[in-house]
Amino acid sequence: MKLKILLPDRIFADIGGVSRIVAESVDGAFGLLPRRLDCAVALAPGILLYETDADGEVCVAVDQGVLVKAGAEVRVSVRSAMAGADLGSLREAVDREFLALDAQEKTLRDALNKLEGTLVRRLAEFSHD
Repeated sequence: MKLKILLPDRIFADIGGVSRIVAESVDGAFGLLPRRLDCAVALAPGILLYETDADGEVCVAVDQGVLVKAGAEVRVSVRSAMAGADLGSLREAVDREFLALDAQEKTLRDALNKLEGTLVRRLAEFSHD
């Protein structure tokens, strides 16, 4: 298989000869082998593992995104990714970087929803006056 990891501003990795991929979806971990049917999966922040004959198992920390398998090509589009040799440090990076960012975004969305609700109420009051 050919694996391409895409970030918003660049191609993070373009790897050929991938024999298997293991990733974390919002529903749990799953694996891809070359003959698996085509699919699209929403990815959760976590560790993406792929294996090649040349490099063996390689781990990449990825933020939330989408994985699409079409034929022998697998494309992973994520907001952020980090490569590293130590699986423990990658797991810490996921917890520290990606999950903390998701919590900040949730707080921001909640604040925006409150602001929007207040604006709608005030416009409704204004139109009744």
